[in-house]
Amino acid sequence: MRSSGLLALAASLSTTTAVYQGFNYGSTKSDGTTFRYQADFQSLFQTAKNLVGTSGFTSARLYTMIQGGSSTNEPTQAIPAAIAEDTTLLLGLWASGGEGGIEAEISALQSAITKYGTAFTSLVAGISVGSEDLYRISPTGIAAHSGYGADPVTIASYISQVRTAIAGTPLSGASIGHVDTWTAWVNSSNQAVIDACDWIGMDAYPYFQTTQANSIQNGPGLFQDALSATQAAVGGKPVWVTETGWPVSGSTANLAVPSAANAKTYWDAVGCPLFGKTNTWWYTLTDNDAVQTNPSFGIVDGNPLSTTPYFDLSCSAVSSSSSSTPSTTTSSGTSGGSSGSASASISASVASVVSVATNSPLASSGGGLSPSLGAGNGIGSASGTGVAPTGTGTGSSGSGSGSNSTATLKTTASPTGSSTSSSGPAIASANAASHLASSVVGAIGALIVAAAAL
Repeated sequence: MRSSGLLALAASLSTTTAVYQGFNYGSTKSDGTTFRYQADFQSLFQTAKNLVGTSGFTSARLYTMIQGGSSTNEPTQAIPAAIAEDTTLLLGLWASGGEGGIEAEISALQSAITKYGTAFTSLVAGISVGSEDLYRISPTGIAAHSGYGADPVTIASYISQVRTAIAGTPLSGASIGHVDTWTAWVNSSNQAVIDACDWIGMDAYPYFQTTQANSIQNGPGLFQDALSATQAAVGGKPVWVTETGWPVSGSTANLAVPSAANAKTYWDAVGCPLFGKTNTWWYTLTDNDAVQTNPSFGIVDGNPLSTTPYFDLSCSAVSSSSSSTPSTTTSSGTSGGSSGSASASISASVASVVSVATNSPLASSGGGLSPSLGAGNGIGSASGTGVAPTGTGTGSSGSGSGSNSTATLKTTASPTGSSTSSSGPAIASANAASHLASSVVGAIGALIVAAAAL
């Protein structure tokens, strides 16, 4: 083999084996109306690469392929910014705008391939078709007025359309997946999306799991429960952590208190064990570049943009096993045939069968989470076998009761900044809105997990 062939093979192998580490970037600033352009994205990417106390944050997750404010399907200017800064991209195609919307996203993707060539395609970590669309059609998403979603069959169809669109291009080998809340992945009604994906993108925010004891002390365990449940539900497909974080400021959510100290604790216990080992896009680098959001998850000041974080980002003193233990919810249960804490089997039981109280917001009589889904694929009480984080165990049938709970609902927005408001502070930027809408379901998901462990 010629040396040029060897170099090409080496480059290919390094790309496929890379572990990506970065942040989420919306198409607008934190006011939800001011669009980001190449210079804005480039400043953000430079800042991420030069954060004081850490290194390796050289990847960016996007929500749309279309440049905000353009009257045509112009590709996002995050692409030339990424090329200039050597920043890899987890591309996002907004999938809740119907057929016309996905066609526009695919058109922008194809235009980007033509316009930027391999300088662009060589930076692509993967392609996400949709973001939390399954959540938005759930009862929780509907109650939150979170905007249009898409059902599993539609998302699977969009994934197929993207595969066809990139066939024969330099992106033909790109890994394609979908990003959604962890509670969407453990709902078997969404199996069609799992089957269509090469990888699974999971969003999880213990801060918003307000039906549980979600203090910072329990936050890492709640995250691990969500990750373990997702991994058990998706049949061995790679799970990428596409959104998580802890706010540095804002309102208290049940027991979850925003502060730089608590954000540091969460970073150490959840982020540090993931970085360099699991593809991870943290939420977020900054979310106060135009207005101060509440809660604010940004780790640096955005006005003016600074490389000095609000807390120490170094992981040098953090054990690699610090987030390996699920939360210690106290309840009797069985795992591997012996008595133990419910937390040891939470992930498995949620992944296989989800038991919910009949009067909880997500209770269903054989119907799916989406009103459009047929009977027989929904959430109901059941018995079954699940894989606990430490092994395989058979659980006995479970039942439980509970009361309806409420959560503070936030605002969602399209990638280009238009928003629909519900109760709670309005945060209309695409990245903040996507995160906040997804996170409300965490509170309901907590109820699912608790009931499943009973």
